[in-house]
Amino acid sequence: MSELGATPTTAQKAAAEAIGTFVLVLLGCGSIVYAREVGAISTTTTIALAFGLAMVVMVHAFGRVSGGHFNPATTLATALSGRLAWREVPAYVGAQLAGAVAGAAVLLGLAQGFAGFEAGSGLAQNSFGDQGSGYAAWAAFTLEMLLTAVVVGVVLAATDARQEHRALAPVVIGLSLAAGYFVALPATGASLNPARSIGPGLLSGTDAVLQLWLFVLAPLLGAAVAGLAYPMIFGHDAEPVAGSGVPRRARPVRRASRRRSSRTAGSGTRWPTSGARSTRRRPRVARA
Repeated sequence: MSELGATPTTAQKAAAEAIGTFVLVLLGCGSIVYAREVGAISTTTTIALAFGLAMVVMVHAFGRVSGGHFNPATTLATALSGRLAWREVPAYVGAQLAGAVAGAAVLLGLAQGFAGFEAGSGLAQNSFGDQGSGYAAWAAFTLEMLLTAVVVGVVLAATDARQEHRALAPVVIGLSLAAGYFVALPATGASLNPARSIGPGLLSGTDAVLQLWLFVLAPLLGAAVAGLAYPMIFGHDAEPVAGSGVPRRARPVRRASRRRSSRTAGSGTRWPTSGARSTRRRPRVARA
């Protein structure tokens, strides 16, 4: 049992990310699947709010543990902006993907309660072109990239340590996600989150799997833009976490060559070596 007030362990953070992403996929995608199967009226507003409210609840519940990402794109931006060490990124992303697949699997199992339901008929997977609304691939890519950059930028701003109203961060983040869904749902089914797309996509047949590349690359690219731009424009809210930010190659240390040493020996510059004593004599002081 961890001590009261102790920093969450990596395992605890991963558990929080897995649970949060699981709920996001189950509730958000479930709002689409159930409404379609029973013939209920499901609108862009109801679906967007299902995803947005699920995010509000999960960020409020688990934000103190892991930061409440539930999205590989948010994790990438957080690491690039200096708030998360890169060594923790694999645990976050792995947990998010596991939670998303588990959420889609549970939804698939529950949907078997409807006679004749098949995964291919839809688990709220994302799509473009002929497999979806007919929206062109280049336009879908641009839309997903831009909207993800906006939503992730809001996440970074709402959780900034200098923000006076950080208590409202869960609500602000959830509303920004819902707003993004208002726009993208009719065109692509709205991803803005690679995990949200991978979970249902893997269980929805070959066509859905073949289109996953767009809903992975576009959100990650948008998140990278937001993660790099935010600290450049607004500065860091605190000292960057060790091992975060843009990885830089260490400059190799050049060793002074003997040739250089011999040239500089008579100029008054010395290149001392460890353990060696200087043989240079001190100037004599004339006595009166």
